[in-house]
Amino acid sequence: MNWFERMDLAKFLCCVVLLRGISSVESRYMVYNTSHTMVPGKLNVHVVPHSHDDVGWLKTVDQYYVGSNNSIQVACVQNVLDSIVPALLADKNRKFIYVEQAFFQRWWREQSEEIKRIVKDLIRSGQLELINGGMCMHDEAAPHYIDMIDQTTLGHRFIIREFNVTPRIGWQIDPFGHSAVQAYLLGAEVGFDSVFFGRIDYQDREKRKKEKSLEVIWRGSKSLGSSSQIFAGAFPKNYEPPPGGFYYEITDDSPVVQDDPDLFDYNVQERVNAFVAAALDQANITRTDHIMFTMGTDFRYQYAHTWFRQMDKLLHYVNLDGRINALYSTPSIYTDAKHAANKAWPLKTEDYFPYADRINAYWTGYFTSRPALKRYVRVMSAYYLAARQLEFFKGRSEKGPNTDSLADALAIAQHHDAVSGTSKQHVANDYAKRLAIGYVETESVVATAFAHLTKVDPALNPTFQQCLLLNISYCPSSEINLSEGKSLIVLAYNPLGWKRVDIVRLPVVGGDIAVHDSEGNEVESQLVPFTDEYAALRNYHVEAYLGHTPTQVPKYWLVFSVSVPPLGFTTYTISTAKKTGGYSSKSYVSRYQKGEQSIIDVGHGHMKLSFSTDQGTAINYLNSRTSMTEPVKQTFSYYSAYNGTNDKEPQNSGAYVFRPNGTFLIKPEGQVPLTVIRGPLVDEVHQRINPWISQVTRVYKGKEHVEVEFIVGSIPIDDGIGKDVVTQISSSLESNKTFYTDSSGRDYIKRIRDYRSDWKLEVNQPIAGNYYPINHGIYLEDSNKEFSVMVDRAFGGSSLVDGQVELMLHRRLLLDDSRGVAEALNETVCVQDKCTGLTIQGKYYYRIDPYGEGAKWRRTFGQEIYSPLLLAFAQQDDGKPMSFGAASFSGFDSSYSLPDNVALLTLQKISGTG
Repeated sequence: MNWFERMDLAKFLCCVVLLRGISSVESRYMVYNTSHTMVPGKLNVHVVPHSHDDVGWLKTVDQYYVGSNNSIQVACVQNVLDSIVPALLADKNRKFIYVEQAFFQRWWREQSEEIKRIVKDLIRSGQLELINGGMCMHDEAAPHYIDMIDQTTLGHRFIIREFNVTPRIGWQIDPFGHSAVQAYLLGAEVGFDSVFFGRIDYQDREKRKKEKSLEVIWRGSKSLGSSSQIFAGAFPKNYEPPPGGFYYEITDDSPVVQDDPDLFDYNVQERVNAFVAAALDQANITRTDHIMFTMGTDFRYQYAHTWFRQMDKLLHYVNLDGRINALYSTPSIYTDAKHAANKAWPLKTEDYFPYADRINAYWTGYFTSRPALKRYVRVMSAYYLAARQLEFFKGRSEKGPNTDSLADALAIAQHHDAVSGTSKQHVANDYAKRLAIGYVETESVVATAFAHLTKVDPALNPTFQQCLLLNISYCPSSEINLSEGKSLIVLAYNPLGWKRVDIVRLPVVGGDIAVHDSEGNEVESQLVPFTDEYAALRNYHVEAYLGHTPTQVPKYWLVFSVSVPPLGFTTYTISTAKKTGGYSSKSYVSRYQKGEQSIIDVGHGHMKLSFSTDQGTAINYLNSRTSMTEPVKQTFSYYSAYNGTNDKEPQNSGAYVFRPNGTFLIKPEGQVPLTVIRGPLVDEVHQRINPWISQVTRVYKGKEHVEVEFIVGSIPIDDGIGKDVVTQISSSLESNKTFYTDSSGRDYIKRIRDYRSDWKLEVNQPIAGNYYPINHGIYLEDSNKEFSVMVDRAFGGSSLVDGQVELMLHRRLLLDDSRGVAEALNETVCVQDKCTGLTIQGKYYYRIDPYGEGAKWRRTFGQEIYSPLLLAFAQQDDGKPMSFGAASFSGFDSSYSLPDNVALLTLQKISGTG
């Protein structure tokens, strides 16, 4: 044996002796003291274990729940909830909060009666607390306030029914900016004692940290004032554990608390010091002797024991150290402690929009991202509101079709990665699929309700059909051939609480038709030619969505006026003119080449609009009743999306972030004529801006606003540049950098360009940093006039130039913005092997009023936009009139309607709520 071999043998024997010594140490059971409560005079650290479980984002809601598709993200909510119960049972001092009822209710349905009993005990004892309580943690920019109420109500009803408790705390920790409506309506008015959130502008956060004003009294509504304010807290950084390495999922790499002196890497004092340092840092930016540590983040606690084992140790050793006091807590306990401190708090008014998490990174793109999904959610929301009313009038069926499926789908769609447009494409498809499934069942509810309320003879077996695809000009029910001995019954239902006179537009295949009301009186109607743009949109998308091409193309839009009672319907008959007398007026069509005639006037009654054939844009607005005249101009532009891949500031535009890199005016191309359609009910001006943008400007008889319908897409990307397409409507108003945007469809909030009321804004993105969510509308004013623009879905918008309103209509991007989605926002629609960029069809409306008089129109017409007439159709054979026992109906007494300033939000029978 040589010298080197003898040395290796010695080392080996030494190691054997050492291992024998270690193995002979007697095992011991350690009891950790986790029973500490608050200690007056010390800094109290409220350790709040939580898991933030997105209701869809990178994976679908189902995939997140069962833990499938883990190649995208390792996340299983089922494991989280399964794991929490034994972890809480192991120590009565441990606590946990849970939020997303869409997951919790699924899990609850799978549990045995014994587990349910245990969970009820945990909730009763305060170890497990259900906070926020909605089906999801809803977005606060894109959802309408009615949807926010509905999804919250759906979750709270379950919690009250099963556990007889009401959530106390708002926990909106992940949405990308915060609405004033969240403060007063979904906070104080819901009964919450406080609301907490993670995301506010980075400049705002730094200023608040210096002033110890992260926690405030939030007064979101000027009209309600102090009666609906709430204690609100923004976290110092985000909703994750504090700095210093306190992540304890099995896959996390933070240092564990190694407290066995007989093992290597003993680190108790180092871990205690890190915890205390983090606590003292946070205490320096917080008022009172109470701070909160949010111990958790996305999809954590899939094996809860790994977290609680470390937190038990931290509480035990930190409290033995004695410098601070740490305790298991919840936001409810924390809120009570803050209240008991009896301190004065800074006042916060209005909202927390827009949000930027760093320089050049304004999360204002998602105000428009996925505009088709945003519109689908809005349409289904309105449909659900009307369907609930009809379900109530007929009587709800618990066993048969009901509105529950649509309610669940809509609730999930309010999630801050759903209607926001910030999920992966396959997840966005899943949200839409759920809405479609919910619609099909609810459609049956509506049809049955109409058959019941019209008291049709059951022997006639009437079927009231509906047309969901009217947005792409497709309605088989209205496209029947009336010359074959048939008539069409059109039922128009009004979900509003006041009488309504409105215009109905239906595609029809023939022009020799007339419209009559239920008493046989002729109703004035007009036939508007069906244009090539509508035909192309219809044919491509019908094949994409239904798998076949329509067998015919309608010749006309049939336009007629209806008068509908509150919460009720009226019926109309469409038939061939030669059989019933009367006729629908055919429109007069004119085409004007550039330079052929300088000015074209259209309009009805008091409302007139002038156009320039040279520029192809509106140039003057006139309302003779109000003496309002105003030069107007409407244009299209696009912002090229920033590519920051090789930049010192590598921030791209993406689903979340809007970062423009140049503005480019989209000029009308070629010598395409301006088409003007005139008639007794509506005048229209059709414009084809270029091969992928067209629009129709309408003025209706009896209406004092302008309707603009646009078609945008497929946005070209052959140049390798993503684009944000916007429209600008310009006026001469001297708005002085000031404009007003709605808050989730309710209050209007004053905005000032390049200004924040809470801090001195450092302007680094003068376009993106001045964008705000527009759910309902936007308006400008000066000393004489108000210029209001209303929208049909959530958009982003601004006033970047005095007198001008800008709306972002569509986005098509080629890069990801590095906020987690890892996918470009490049939506396509495919027919067979051909895929094109998504085309968007939508509407906005504008009107000019004398100063101080625009609010009534914005409110009443805003409700009409949100709750359009619900149309249903039934065929009848000529000579065999359908036996309507009730050709009209109202849920109100015939002499009553709601006042103009009162909106009916919900009419629904609720049972089983405890």
